[in-house]
Amino acid sequence: MATLNPIRVTEQAHELAAAVLQPGDIAIDATAGKGRDTAFLANIVSSTGQVHAFDVQAEAVQSTQNLLQVSGLSSQVTLHHRSHAEMRAAIPKELWGQVSVVIFNCGYLPGSNQKITTQSGSTAAALEAAYEMLKPTGRIVCVAYTGHPGGQEESSLIHLFADRCQARGDSVEKINYHPNFARPWILVVTRNPNHATTKLSN
Repeated sequence: MATLNPIRVTEQAHELAAAVLQPGDIAIDATAGKGRDTAFLANIVSSTGQVHAFDVQAEAVQSTQNLLQVSGLSSQVTLHHRSHAEMRAAIPKELWGQVSVVIFNCGYLPGSNQKITTQSGSTAAALEAAYEMLKPTGRIVCVAYTGHPGGQEESSLIHLFADRCQARGDSVEKINYHPNFARPWILVVTRNPNHATTKLSN
């Protein structure tokens, strides 16, 4: 089992995303939050690429929009004030199978109401939708925070998703994962190009 480098979890998640992302690519931030992941992705894909960012909280969407405006990155980002579980309905079908990276930061919005968190059911649905969006060798990077109420259940569903991907031959890393530790871990799934047009649920 891989272990985390001595840097912040979000920074390692960014490194893992950046390793497969290039200017002109398409990326998805499934949990926009304060907008840092969205801005990070938008900066890499540049003006020739696209980023779609999701969040159910108006506060998060506004924070992300503000950061993008200040950073001059608004033009390549589409913000969706809706659940990441609605990814299939929100992302144009011509982009399905074309996405290089989907990044998740599960948990709650930092500095906000900690009772409002990502939910196990919607996260599980969003992961499956994200998988369908990936291009050959595209990557999902999912940070799972387990310390909040419902976090362990959500972590378990993320782990089950990882096992399904691994069984299909996708490259899977579970960085810092331990079933009994209430600390964050990172799932990295890199899609096997040999079955890139097949849904995970098949």
